[in-house]
Amino acid sequence: MKINIFWLRRDLRVKDNHGLLKALKGNNPVLLLFIFDTNIVANLDKNDPRITFIYDALSNIHNEVLKHKSSLLVEHGTPENVFSKLLDQYQIEKVYANSDYEPYAVNRDKQISLLLKEKGATLNLHKDQVIFEKEEVLTQSGSPYKVFTAYKNQWKKQFSDKSPQAYPSEAFLHNLKRHEQNLPSLSHFGFVRSSMTFPPSQPDNKIIRHYDETRDNPSLPTTQIGVHLRFGTASTRAMVKKAAKLNDTWLNELIWREFYMQLLYHFPKSEHEAFNPNLNNLPWRYSDAEFERWCEGTTGYPLVDAGMRQLNETGFMHNRVRMVVASFLTKHLLLNWTLGERYFANKLLDFDLAANVGNWQWVAGTGADAQPFIRIFNPTLQQKRFDPKFDYIKKWVPEYETGKYPTPIIDHKQATERAKNAFESLK
Repeated sequence: MKINIFWLRRDLRVKDNHGLLKALKGNNPVLLLFIFDTNIVANLDKNDPRITFIYDALSNIHNEVLKHKSSLLVEHGTPENVFSKLLDQYQIEKVYANSDYEPYAVNRDKQISLLLKEKGATLNLHKDQVIFEKEEVLTQSGSPYKVFTAYKNQWKKQFSDKSPQAYPSEAFLHNLKRHEQNLPSLSHFGFVRSSMTFPPSQPDNKIIRHYDETRDNPSLPTTQIGVHLRFGTASTRAMVKKAAKLNDTWLNELIWREFYMQLLYHFPKSEHEAFNPNLNNLPWRYSDAEFERWCEGTTGYPLVDAGMRQLNETGFMHNRVRMVVASFLTKHLLLNWTLGERYFANKLLDFDLAANVGNWQWVAGTGADAQPFIRIFNPTLQQKRFDPKFDYIKKWVPEYETGKYPTPIIDHKQATERAKNAFESLK
């Protein structure tokens, strides 16, 4: 019997899932598949909380499809090896998935498409994690936008012309292949459950309504929807519609996410290199000791230290503080932005390569940015403005203002002059 496969990746839900709907409305019963891709997970700690998050999302999917006499097939290995095995086991006609735009994912999908083609099958990709993808939002000359404001304006114009509709995939689960088996345990795949807690998949509407008023105060709660958008446990379409209704500032944050995705898609070298090639030769410093103090949150600048400790303990850091700590690493310490980008990649629950690279390069001054490349956040002034009562700092740095708190790792004025000189040297 011929079957189709739906390959879950960054879309871990059965509701409002574009590619899943296309698969379920096809001619063949559908086998649901998820792969713990060893090209990715082999480099993670066994108790990485994101693995636990993924597994819990898979468990929810598995329990949902059990109602339809089906189950989720979870494999562990490289996609090439997994599909080679499945092609021997099943007569696969089509594999459906939702598009991914990161360099590794693009190359992976090309290889899987070729592998399937050799067996007479096809890979069918659909847009799901963004509202607009690839070449859908371009300048009048047909090139990708490099400035956010212009991109945002065009994005909103196209969005108002054609608001996306939901894809009712949950209504067609009866077309899944009969495939009843237990979901293997987390330990079966070589992982250990993390004790970290995760935010709910539906943000508080009250927080969204007042987002423009409260978003810069790190002691106040935020939506923390990033991890759910990253792994697709929440629908991007649903979140964008909610934002368009409740708060334009929050909508802009979701547009930033798509802006960075299209930048990385069109300029994949920016994953490792300065978006502005003239800045690839910045005279970065090298200091393992200073980098370690930044990582640990012992720089002597309380807002920086609070942010790093929040990240290390919870896998989350407030967005305003992310900019401050990134500026501190790249400007005060003059350490390469790629060091911070990789550290965030290992720690953030909501790690998204495009947003992480885009934001780090924006702060470092090496990215696609119409502003002058010297942008230095003063941690002391940022604290006075956004944490004036030290509420955030006292939570994460309880020894602040005691003899146990370290002196500043560097003087702000000296650091600022050193950074300016470094950037000026490339003019």
